Amino acid sequence: MITDAFELRPRYGEVDQMGYVYHANYVSYCHQARNELLRKLGVDEIILEQNKIILPVISFEINYKKPAHFDELISIKTIIRELPKVRFAFEFEISNADNTMLCKAKSTVVFVDSHTRLPKAIPSYIENKLKSQFKTELIN
Repeated sequence: MITDAFELRPRYGEVDQMGYVYHANYVSYCHQARNELLRKLGVDEIILEQNKIILPVISFEINYKKPAHFDELISIKTIIRELPKVRFAFEFEISNADNTMLCKAKSTVVFVDSHTRLPKAIPSYIENKLKSQFKTELIN
């Protein structure tokens, strides 16, 4: 398992008339957290693009528990439970500074060749980076 935490403060424009973070913004927050984790693993979007790989989302599921508010510090924990093959699954746990769970989400992307637009197996350079992180966790 690989985990990472990403923090942010919702901006004023991301809050609805009720004073809650608008529900669709959580999808964007999860996308940011996923990208930050991949960046830390050395697989950011620039590297993917240079290697003609895109990661379209094929599913996204979210379960809201409590609302987040403007300028409230929130943390998005991103979890990779297993080494991907063609599909790449992520889980997210969003909580506030009081450690109150705000929502949980799951997202699946697929490795796709940017030219053919066809799914493909995980590229070996990505697989190797992820494997090394899974091994590091097992040692610790």
